[in-house]
Amino acid sequence: QVQLVESGGGLVQPGGSLRLSCAASGSPLSKWPVGWYRQGPGMQRELVAAITQGGGGVTKYAESVKGRFTISRDNAKNTVYLQMNNLKPEDTAVYYCNLADYMSGVSVRSSWGQGTQVTVSS
Repeated sequence: QVQLVESGGGLVQPGGSLRLSCAASGSPLSKWPVGWYRQGPGMQRELVAAITQGGGGVTKYAESVKGRFTISRDNAKNTVYLQMNNLKPEDTAVYYCNLADYMSGVSVRSSWGQGTQVTVSS
């Protein structure tokens, strides 16, 4: 069973940047599409970005983050990244990664990790 651990969150001012990492162990991550999700205070968990399996050349994003976030993968390191630029207070949330169905964006697993907290505040 693949295990996923998120890291890289923190406190940043509006307009700042963070790079989140999703490190996998137990199974190659390259054979799975991966999604980044977030859950803000009082909000439902939502998909913010997804990347296809293999080379990871195809990506998609929620409208709220297009042009600001970039998802990528390094299969040699068994890691998926989320580069977040021009962060806004509404980006404040716990961010999670998970194996995903690329077309629907829905996680293919019911289990979630601890996530990593991103707080955007002045």
